[in-house]
Amino acid sequence: MARLRRRGENGLDAWPGYVDALSTLLMVIIFVLLVFVLTQAFLTATLAGRNDTLAKVSSELQQLSNALSLEKTQNADLQLSLSRLGRDLTAATAARDALTKAQQADRATIAARGADVDRLRTELERTVTADKATIEARLSDIARLESQTKALTALRDELEKKVQTAAATTMTEQERRAAVQVQLVNEQRLGESARAQIALLNRQVEELRAQFASVQDALGIEKKRSNDKDIEITNLGAKLNAALVEKVEELRQYRSEFFGKLRNVLAGKPGIQVIGDRFVFQSEVLYPLGKADLTPAGIAQMTAIATTIKDIAASIPPDVHWILRVDGHTDPQPLKGGAFASNWELSSARAIAVVKLLITFGVPAEHLAATGFGEFQPFGPGDTEEAYAKDRRIELRLTDR
Repeated sequence: MARLRRRGENGLDAWPGYVDALSTLLMVIIFVLLVFVLTQAFLTATLAGRNDTLAKVSSELQQLSNALSLEKTQNADLQLSLSRLGRDLTAATAARDALTKAQQADRATIAARGADVDRLRTELERTVTADKATIEARLSDIARLESQTKALTALRDELEKKVQTAAATTMTEQERRAAVQVQLVNEQRLGESARAQIALLNRQVEELRAQFASVQDALGIEKKRSNDKDIEITNLGAKLNAALVEKVEELRQYRSEFFGKLRNVLAGKPGIQVIGDRFVFQSEVLYPLGKADLTPAGIAQMTAIATTIKDIAASIPPDVHWILRVDGHTDPQPLKGGAFASNWELSSARAIAVVKLLITFGVPAEHLAATGFGEFQPFGPGDTEEAYAKDRRIELRLTDR
């Protein structure tokens, strides 16, 4: 009973424990609330930061959208300009072809006229030679007739002397006069015939001299025309040479710009060399071994090159003829299996792959040429693997043919 009473008396001793439990529970609740409040504050700050970030991203997205719209507009303008340039290039090419045809026709005409002048000169020289021979023959006839006339005159004088002598001895005065009269008539007839022939020959000689003079004048005129044509041909050749030199100088200027820009694009990139007037790409930079399909890295490099070439092509006048030649080379090792039967086909396929990619990115196809050299133009001497690696290459060269 005493223990029960004592326990009943001490029944109120459980209250402080209950208070401690409530205090502990309250502290836990306060701690939980504090954690919740801190978490809420942290989440609020994080959400605010995210909202700011979203706002910035939205702003940047809007700027990118505006830039994309501007780029599309510029792209449309560039496409329009490219189309216009294409039309201008076609017109310029047609004009250049027409000018070339006209020059060829002029050259053919000049050549034909030169042939006519030569033929006429030959005919005139032949005619002059024949006329000279005729004149010399007529002059010889005249000399012969004059000689005959002198002989007749001498014969007449001799006959007169004989007549006088005979008359003094045997003939009567009347017979002597009749004989002298007959002889004089004969001599007169012979002299008149000779004089007529001489006069005729003189007239013919004068006519031949007049013809010879006219032939000489015509020959002089033709010579002057021939000289004028020669001068015209010389001047035309000089102008053509000057035009060619001017075009070569223009192409040299754009070739320098081409090299400068491509050097900037390709600066510091491994596997690419600039040798003389060529840009040399090692094949491993562009293709898998033994294949002609461009790797992603090769496509990226050729894309940058295509952009540069397009910029340069836009600045070159349409009348300047230029070609970007893509040369494919391989090493001398024979192919074993694969899609290509020879190094010729592999080098050509690699060059064509580059040309197709450049055309895809807007480089004019009429200014591109793909050439495969196989293993027949090695980079240098040697039969080591390092030398073979240098032999496997793609070369870009800006030229006028």
